[in-house]
Amino acid sequence: MTLSHALARRFPALGMLIFAAALLAAAGAHAQFGAPSPGTQVHDPAALKPPAGARVALVEFVDMECPDCARANPLLRDAAAKYKIPLVRHDFPLAMHNWSFNAAVFARWFDTHSKALGDEYRDQVFASQISIVSPEGLLEFTQKFASSHGLSLPFAIDPQGKLAELVKADYALGQRIGIEHTPTIWVVTANSKGAPFVEVVDRSKLYQLIDQALADTASAKPASSATPVRKPATPPAAKPATPPAAKPATPPATPSAKN
Repeated sequence: MTLSHALARRFPALGMLIFAAALLAAAGAHAQFGAPSPGTQVHDPAALKPPAGARVALVEFVDMECPDCARANPLLRDAAAKYKIPLVRHDFPLAMHNWSFNAAVFARWFDTHSKALGDEYRDQVFASQISIVSPEGLLEFTQKFASSHGLSLPFAIDPQGKLAELVKADYALGQRIGIEHTPTIWVVTANSKGAPFVEVVDRSKLYQLIDQALADTASAKPASSATPVRKPATPPAAKPATPPAAKPATPPATPSAKN
């Protein structure tokens, strides 16, 4: 069995073609080779906030086949480690790329083993991007990565399409926000006295933007989860029961068997 045939079995061709057509039809999705816009016009900012427990985070919409995403990855990873802030990646695979969607699904499969392993896979794909020239090359790379971590890549990586749906949901989220290119990166804050989110248009200013975000949230509470935890209600104090007047004992009727 060739790698091409194996890849086709892993990712049903019809579903991939439908998704690719949807990407091509989406308005405003530009290739990463174009000059970045001065700033993304945000239509829905709901996702531009830190995870629960964080005051500041980096949020990125990324295509794993995008050369500029690969260039940005070490900077973002190092900044997250230096400042001890979350790096939240969202998948935004562009239709012009022939293996970025598959890579995102593979990364989600490694996430099911551990988020750290999924992130390591993403980092390794970016570092090896220039040598991954086709879906077949990606499959071979992924098999070697899995083997090096004591895992065997299953024949059907996503038999029910659940991982692919997660990737598509990220893409839809990016469309709602107004993503126009990859990578698109924000420094986001919770309860800030300054801007709640700032797009990183000039990556040479990333650390400066993080410093400002941390200063603006120095006295703020971290982001909370969407659903507040409710305290159990305190039951009213029980009143002592008054025993009923005693009646003469009557022998109980013989119980009947239940079906």
